[in-house]
Amino acid sequence: MASDWTDEELRESVRAYLGLMEAQRAGRAINKAGVYRDLASNFTSRTPKAFEYRMQNISYVLSLLGRPWLKGVAPAKNVGSNVAAKIESLISELEGRPSAPIVALEIETRQRLKAPMPKAPTGEKRPAFITSSVTAYRRDPAVRAWVLRRANGMCECCDAPAPFVDSEGSPYLEVHHVRQLADGGSDQVSNTVALCPNCHRRMHFGADSAALTAKMYSRIKELVPESNI
Repeated sequence: MASDWTDEELRESVRAYLGLMEAQRAGRAINKAGVYRDLASNFTSRTPKAFEYRMQNISYVLSLLGRPWLKGVAPAKNVGSNVAAKIESLISELEGRPSAPIVALEIETRQRLKAPMPKAPTGEKRPAFITSSVTAYRRDPAVRAWVLRRANGMCECCDAPAPFVDSEGSPYLEVHHVRQLADGGSDQVSNTVALCPNCHRRMHFGADSAALTAKMYSRIKELVPESNI
């Protein structure tokens, strides 16, 4: 039986994955098989196939974070919550963007959904709190206002009216960056849409998020697909 993955094996896997993502966003040719072979040559206890599977686990972690993953590396769910949490932490570290951990909770929740639950759990009357450092991006209020005005109270994905009005009586829509800020997207009108909360979550976590993104580009004339500059 293969041994547990070391922190260094995981770190270099995530580093290589992010490098491939960067090349993909820049429109450069990538050689995934070559990367797997290089990793296996550095860590001889693992095969290229093992690193390919691990890359699929990284895709899965990104999907749980609501972020796009590497083309041709479909998310694989065969990863425990502890390892997934390490991958999530390494992504934050290597990208230089600290964030609150969420992946372990999501995986454990999904696992429990598949198991019998004859009675309600006790839970915690006074849950402990976790302190973490989180990186947020500065957003231009003028861009947000312009996009919300363009939408005029209608979701720019499903064309339905905003589901409710806010405390000031305005239609409630959420502003979404088509290429996410975490992936190098700009905070400009050319990369921003106004969505109902349901479509916003769907754009991040839906199985059809790539198709919805393509739909946004085709129907909104101001949107421009972005690549690395």
